Amino acid sequence: METLDEAEQSMTAYKKANISIPTEIIEDIFSRLPVKSILRFRSLSKPWLSRLSSPSFIKLRPHRTALFISAYDQSTRKRHFLYASHDGGPVTHVMTLDDVDSDDTTEAQHLNGLVCFACVKLRSGYYDAQVFVVNPSTHKVFKLPQLDSDFSKYPLQKGCYLFGFDESKNEHKILIIRKSSHIMEIMIYSMLNNLWRKIYLEPPVGFEYWDSLAFENDYDFYNNACVNSVVHLMLIDTHDILGFDLRTEKFTIINTPQGVKPHEFDDYVNVPFMIKVKGCIGVVCYDLVLENNEIHIWTLQDYENRVWVKETITFPKSWVELGEPLPRESVNMDEVIFFVFKFSRNIEKSVSIYNKKSICFKDLQFTLGHQIPSSTTVEVNQIGYYVESMVPL
Repeated sequence: METLDEAEQSMTAYKKANISIPTEIIEDIFSRLPVKSILRFRSLSKPWLSRLSSPSFIKLRPHRTALFISAYDQSTRKRHFLYASHDGGPVTHVMTLDDVDSDDTTEAQHLNGLVCFACVKLRSGYYDAQVFVVNPSTHKVFKLPQLDSDFSKYPLQKGCYLFGFDESKNEHKILIIRKSSHIMEIMIYSMLNNLWRKIYLEPPVGFEYWDSLAFENDYDFYNNACVNSVVHLMLIDTHDILGFDLRTEKFTIINTPQGVKPHEFDDYVNVPFMIKVKGCIGVVCYDLVLENNEIHIWTLQDYENRVWVKETITFPKSWVELGEPLPRESVNMDEVIFFVFKFSRNIEKSVSIYNKKSICFKDLQFTLGHQIPSSTTVEVNQIGYYVESMVPL
């Protein structure tokens, strides 16, 4: 990779030679570079900054994936957010939250290059939330404005923090859903106009109890996915799916196949959960994994006609011996990332990737290195793929 001085010399030579290259070709060449390189070339001149920051160029870039990692250090009470290459290797620091407990931050959610999470603390009987949106590729962090006092000072209800994308407006939105008597109180933040607004909704037909939403039962993650401009939440009693359409701002119910229902229901063990499978909703069922050493993923491949397809993944050896891995999401049509972590003294981690074509697993290694002090108190809580993007914040 050439240095900035070398790049400037190349640009000077290019101008002196009076070579005329169509803008479309130049943009196509630059669109193939990593985000880090493009950010460096932006500093060459104002025209290059303008060209490489234009919406048309940002949309032109191919979708490359990278790892987004969340790690917590119990000794320092710090939450670290990092990212690494799609192929693993050393990580890069994005941001750190100080003076937080391990369960203060919600699970990070990613959509179209941006990552969203909230830091929610209980203060004097009230939940105080601060929501962040991050672009790991550009290292930009946006801290959302505080909620109005009426909503933020709601006693003893943590609420559900969701990240959505409205394809009709090309707009990211943040939702906070909270139960208010028999209706749902929803705060919606628009990343286009940078404003919070509140709406109230009645439950849809076929939905009986707000308590059936996973976030009302302090689950470790919200069991949600945004697909087709609809934010989906899984219900823990019927195992059907509650959808909130960002375009119409209405609720709907999506029924899951009978095969999704667990053979023996337990409040916290072997409960089916939702993931995103290459732009589709997927439901993971693992209630018989100890007996059969396999899990099933039901994918809603035809959203309009509600057509579900079942796929079985068999583990190469005992699921328990492998560390009880469970699928996190599908990177593309061929690979599924599983969340299970192996610790070593040099804080090197690995994550399992399942290839559906070869029907086998591989371990992807990444190293925290100097980014986080080597400590036995550091724990990686979450790892997933996001799409590299230059979307501004």
